Amino acid sequence: MSGFPQLAVPATAITTLAGPAAFRQALLELIGSAQRRIVLVALYLQDDDAGREVLDALYAARAARPQLKVEVYVDWHRARRGLIGKGASEGNAAMYREYAQRLGEGVVIRGVPVQNRELFGVLHLKGFIVDDAVLYSGASLNDVYLNKHGRYRLDRYHLIRHRGLADSMADFVAREFHASDAVPRFDQLPLPSTRELHEPIRRLRQSLQQARYQGPHDEAGAGEVTVIPLAGFGRGDNALNETLLGLLRNARQRVILLTPYFNLPRPVRAAIGQLLRRGCQLDIMVGDKVANDFYIPPEQPFSRIGLLPYLYESNLRRFARSHQGAIERGRLNLWLWRHHDNSYHLKGLFVDHDVAVLTGNNLNPRAWALDLENGLLLRDPSGLLVAQHEAEWLALRQHATRLNHYRELQGARGYPPEVRRLLKRLRRVRLDRLIGQLL
Repeated sequence: MSGFPQLAVPATAITTLAGPAAFRQALLELIGSAQRRIVLVALYLQDDDAGREVLDALYAARAARPQLKVEVYVDWHRARRGLIGKGASEGNAAMYREYAQRLGEGVVIRGVPVQNRELFGVLHLKGFIVDDAVLYSGASLNDVYLNKHGRYRLDRYHLIRHRGLADSMADFVAREFHASDAVPRFDQLPLPSTRELHEPIRRLRQSLQQARYQGPHDEAGAGEVTVIPLAGFGRGDNALNETLLGLLRNARQRVILLTPYFNLPRPVRAAIGQLLRRGCQLDIMVGDKVANDFYIPPEQPFSRIGLLPYLYESNLRRFARSHQGAIERGRLNLWLWRHHDNSYHLKGLFVDHDVAVLTGNNLNPRAWALDLENGLLLRDPSGLLVAQHEAEWLALRQHATRLNHYRELQGARGYPPEVRRLLKRLRRVRLDRLIGQLL
């Protein structure tokens, strides 16, 4: 892949972490031992116990080592509102200001607006850089992602200790965010309005559409894996999207696809159809609708955001119905993940036995065209990471059930009355397609 850094990383420097508790522990230990830099990029750092635990650790590390550079980048829009359905709020930005006023300005927190409105795109870039380590996950920072109080939202978690990769990812953030007048500090007042940022946001978007990670082009030697960091933003000339499509189109034997929201972009659906017609085996794992972030249990008051898990399940049911023959032949395995009241947020690819993609990309139309995304492509022709990947896949299947027939998925007739009414209304005016693009 010309034009992109290709980093030769020792396979022993790549570790798959066991789950959210191990992810939280690794993050806090990295912060506590940091000597030079901490650069955290996430959709949000939440005002809850886990979010405050992370902030406390950041401020403590900075107080212990004043030369330490500490920067946090979160989505501008997400940080300035409350949780969906919870009423008006100053959002997480109020916590950031309170910490700065109480403990000083040693921890810099900036808001990244990749679009003028949150509905049309957010900062979905991933990666926590601490000195020469990269802790990569699709998770954000709050109680449920970090398994703070016993309930968790499952993601994937990988620790890569490699200076070249850490430098490349930190350099991208510095070039695109730190140097941009569209990315204000939350810990300093007054904050600009989003309207005042419209022109800087336009320039930021233009820059992001061309943005690439930079770094050397190394040849992997014995015991090494090639790691390629990729960024993607917008419909056209999107390196991450093009790479994902290329991997699907060129798969030889097997693909494992992980996505939390079954709402695949049209090019991905087409590539999957071709893959199945070629005779490749395809495993897709999604969350059961009750393991969706937006699922509302029947005993709780229903709101319209609770329609989403049913839309995703309807998509999956139609897909399974159209490929029932492949399911019966064992060419297509659809896995539903469910574990108590925990939720599912996995994403990524395994292709054949020599390629894996770590990414925050949800593989849905929003990620494909609106959000700023990234990913790490791991090329492993010697199979050095096969045991790790197989162990991760086995652990995921412990709480997953394979569908034998599309009728095992609940149809619309079995949905709660308010869900049936909303679905019928949306489909009558074809708004379900628009919602699928935006959510």
